[in-house]
Amino acid sequence: MSSERKPVILIADDDVVFLDFMSTVLEKHSYDVICAEDGDKALQAILHDPVDLVLLDVGMPKWDGIALCRIIKSSPQSRLIPVVLLTGDVDPAVRMEAIEAGADDFLTKPVNMQELFARVRSLVRLKFFTDELEHTEAVLFSLAKSIEGRDRYTKGHCDRLSSYSVALAERLNLPEGQRVALRRAGVVHDIGKVVIPDEILLKTGPLSPLEWQLMKFHPVIGADICSPLKTFRLVLPIIRHHHEKLDGSGYPDGLKGDQIPITARILTIVDVFDALTTRRPYKESLPVDKAIEIMRDEARRGLLDKLLLDEFEAMRLDPNLVLFDSR
Repeated sequence: MSSERKPVILIADDDVVFLDFMSTVLEKHSYDVICAEDGDKALQAILHDPVDLVLLDVGMPKWDGIALCRIIKSSPQSRLIPVVLLTGDVDPAVRMEAIEAGADDFLTKPVNMQELFARVRSLVRLKFFTDELEHTEAVLFSLAKSIEGRDRYTKGHCDRLSSYSVALAERLNLPEGQRVALRRAGVVHDIGKVVIPDEILLKTGPLSPLEWQLMKFHPVIGADICSPLKTFRLVLPIIRHHHEKLDGSGYPDGLKGDQIPITARILTIVDVFDALTTRRPYKESLPVDKAIEIMRDEARRGLLDKLLLDEFEAMRLDPNLVLFDSR
């Protein structure tokens, strides 16, 4: 939410008198108000206007409040908008249904105005922090993409790693939080390369010992860049450890075996695969079968996780996945 505009509150209620009253009161408290007399108009407003908080009456025509809350919370475009449900029904089952629908709060009519304004202030402030966080994440993603853009050979690398790693995490039934972390890490895993000069990053020949030491430091830099974001708590170990090897010969910390988080081991698998199957300044691209053969040899030598590699290779047989079509 920009400091240059007032917070926008959407009120959806089929009681026109209540709408007029709430609109007048909220506008006096420096909020901009959008009114909707049914769920359909409320949904259209959410899709087309910058909304910072939604107040929904439970009993409305054309999507009741609880149904509309489910829609709002299930859409990536709107799920971070706080939703407060209002109702004159004191049945605990209704409150439970509202919570399960994802409502951020629940108030009973007639509304206690002091309580309402306290909730509104708190949730609008939360929305502001959420917007700032989203902006910061967007800046990081843009920075990561700009680093990828420095090398024409790595075009699409970040998107492929996100797709590969999330697909493998889903195959392994990893928790949703780890899947989200892998999706983000696929984009920002090499963000630490912002400190690597082009003459090193794009070098076609072998790196000197000093150049190699600088290159090996990029996971540490990347984790440090992203560390202020609390939502990246599960992303940071992936960034830092995706160049570790199971035998301890990797960098930056020389971790071994299960010391390396499974999410980092997953990203290692897909990163190696993508590096082998795409053209780079120092090599031509390899066919998938040849790449897998090389990776199997690395697994036998204790560098890659053999079980994860088995699962990754098995994804090629899944008719619902098209990850390898362009290889």
